[in-house]
Amino acid sequence: MTGRAYDAAFDAVLSRLDPERIHRAASTTWRGLTRVPGVSDLARRAVVPTSVPTRPVLGKEIAPLGLAAGFDKNGEGIDALAALGFGAVEIGTVTGRPQPGNPRPRLFRLPADRAIVNRMGFNNDGSAAVAERLARRADREHADVLLGINIGKTKAVRVEDAVEDHRLSTRRLARFADYLVVNVSSPNTPGLRDLQAVEPLRPILAGVRDEAADATGREVPILVKIAPDLADDDIAAVAGLVRELGLAGVVATNTTITRDGLRTDAREVEALGAGGLSGPVLRTRAVEVLRLLRTELDRDRTVISVGGVDSAADVEHRLSLGADLVQAYTAFVYEGPQWPGRVLADLAAGERS
Repeated sequence: MTGRAYDAAFDAVLSRLDPERIHRAASTTWRGLTRVPGVSDLARRAVVPTSVPTRPVLGKEIAPLGLAAGFDKNGEGIDALAALGFGAVEIGTVTGRPQPGNPRPRLFRLPADRAIVNRMGFNNDGSAAVAERLARRADREHADVLLGINIGKTKAVRVEDAVEDHRLSTRRLARFADYLVVNVSSPNTPGLRDLQAVEPLRPILAGVRDEAADATGREVPILVKIAPDLADDDIAAVAGLVRELGLAGVVATNTTITRDGLRTDAREVEALGAGGLSGPVLRTRAVEVLRLLRTELDRDRTVISVGGVDSAADVEHRLSLGADLVQAYTAFVYEGPQWPGRVLADLAAGERS
């Protein structure tokens, strides 16, 4: 399906259907197709340019466009997504225990803003089930894809027990990860964002770092994912903690709880209720946070930039500001399965010009 055909189908049909059901159905269908021998390779040749710019990121040479956490919560479609051109796929958020997430409806589109509001609440199968699934992926087709595993606190676990909950997920999942992300910035788990403060965050990050080393016998890159709503001083404090603990870096940013700058009628937005907002409205703040992090972290630390990315120009801009990898989510939902390939083709054309 061409970009224009997908846009027409999205506007005429998909935008009128329940977003979560459509997401599940489309993901399941694509995973099934790519399991047919030869289909994955055929799809990749059809949608991904033959010449793709690459760069070293956390030990692998990859295309600099990654898929952000939240799209594949349970690690079910890593190779199917890699076939579309993503150089990195970050799965999760995975919690220590399985949990259903928040009541439905919990995922909403704002088409006028090409934006999404979600209050999913870390719905996932739990770290034990995801670890079993990843273990069965040993003979994977796309071994070159950079695999990130995003972990977070189980809702039922008390904040004072958050360290052990994160260690549990790490113990089960670290051996499969090219990098681990500690997500303390989702707005959809009560009290979670309070863990971004340096004092409660320090033992969580140190625990994940130590548990990953114990479980794997290697130094697993550990990153922390922060919210765009943090004040600049708090972002600088988190960067200082990353340096103090010797961690790999930061993923910036998560969704926002603000509703500023939207075209959609404010009454319509308010009626949707709470949740994290993603889409182009995040672009300005995401760039500000990237600039700030690059003043706080040396080039040995990895910064993954996400938020408001919808074109090759966005990717090029973030890379020029010092991002090591650029992730997207909302643009992929709105633009469809050929979008990653189009972005990579535009990046390649820009390198040639």
